[in-house]
Amino acid sequence: MNFEEARQKLEKYGQLHVLDYYGELTDEQKEALLAQIDETDFSVIRYAENPHGNQVRGKITPLGAMEITEIEKNKERFTETGLKALREQKIGAVLLAGGMGTRLGSDDPKCMYNIGITKPVYIMQRLIENLMDVVKEAGVPVPLFIMTSDKNHDKTVGFMEEMDYFGYDRDMVRFFKQDMAPAVDYNGKVYMETKYRIATSPNGNGGWFLSMMKSGVLDRAKELGVEWLNIFAVDNVLQRISDPCFVGATLESGCATGAKVVRKVAPDEKVGAMCLEDGKPSIVEYYDMTPELLEAKDEKGQPAYNFGVILNYLFREKDLERIVNDVLPVHVVEKKIPYMDKDGNEVKPEEPNGYKFEQLAVDLVRELDTCLPYEVLREKEFAPIKNKTGIDSVESARELCRANGIEL
Repeated sequence: MNFEEARQKLEKYGQLHVLDYYGELTDEQKEALLAQIDETDFSVIRYAENPHGNQVRGKITPLGAMEITEIEKNKERFTETGLKALREQKIGAVLLAGGMGTRLGSDDPKCMYNIGITKPVYIMQRLIENLMDVVKEAGVPVPLFIMTSDKNHDKTVGFMEEMDYFGYDRDMVRFFKQDMAPAVDYNGKVYMETKYRIATSPNGNGGWFLSMMKSGVLDRAKELGVEWLNIFAVDNVLQRISDPCFVGATLESGCATGAKVVRKVAPDEKVGAMCLEDGKPSIVEYYDMTPELLEAKDEKGQPAYNFGVILNYLFREKDLERIVNDVLPVHVVEKKIPYMDKDGNEVKPEEPNGYKFEQLAVDLVRELDTCLPYEVLREKEFAPIKNKTGIDSVESARELCRANGIEL
């Protein structure tokens, strides 16, 4: 993209201030800024005009799960079905690892965080070890696609190289970058991070499939024969990935997607709960739970919205291709956005000062007609690391790892 093309694009979206310092930049900086303008989707900025206008919910009703008792009764059959699909390389794993370890006090990608006590044990290492358990069981490697972001790609790839992929078959690993979205002030003007860089953030975990398509990595998956994609979050160090029993149960159910869920510790626990929305599978977030939903009971007298998602889903690839061109909801999130002021000084606000734009993986579930909520034991498969201490922290994850015999 040349200067005139960049100017026209910015003018279209009312963002000409991005070029205010262009005359001061070096040739290298000019090239970097023009490239970023070319890559940035400014169309999402329109949502800042009505930040809550696209978040109207439909009618929420309960959706039960395949519970552990039923899974145990059919475990052998489900597992064989899953192992057959894995051996035919129909299952690919997609790690959503675009985040940084900022909340853990680290400047590195989150996957590089060391949770070890007596020896180094990295978050990425734990995930690879979990996947290796399945590889050993199936006897074949599982194609692994790792989504990074503009902010952590080089470090993540370098880290994996340095660690020799923690023993995983590197020929079965592909990296791709998550698309970035501009960050704006309350008037819809993009912030500048520096004189030659627009302030951006990853566009949420719902954009992973489109990013996979754009990068060409999806073509690699198809070449290998992959038909289903198991997406999972970087921060849960106990989750089973491409779990044969989960895969088999989902395939046998005939559902378009499967979702691992845990039984909630309380109706108001801060996790999204599986539900039906206007008769289709969906997730109701904890902050959308009304008193009526919190108090609702099922036929067993249990909370009706009792199963929380852990961001471990199995999607049929052809279904995602069908819906990818449909516009997923864009969630406008109020955030504290570091920026450069008019004098060129870096500002780190202490209060929210604008909006970021995200698409969420739960919205992919909402686009499909059927979903199998599949219950797993929280103490065996749910150890998220979102904070350094307290609930869902490095501390709690360490305790759960030790309880599962994992040496730290």
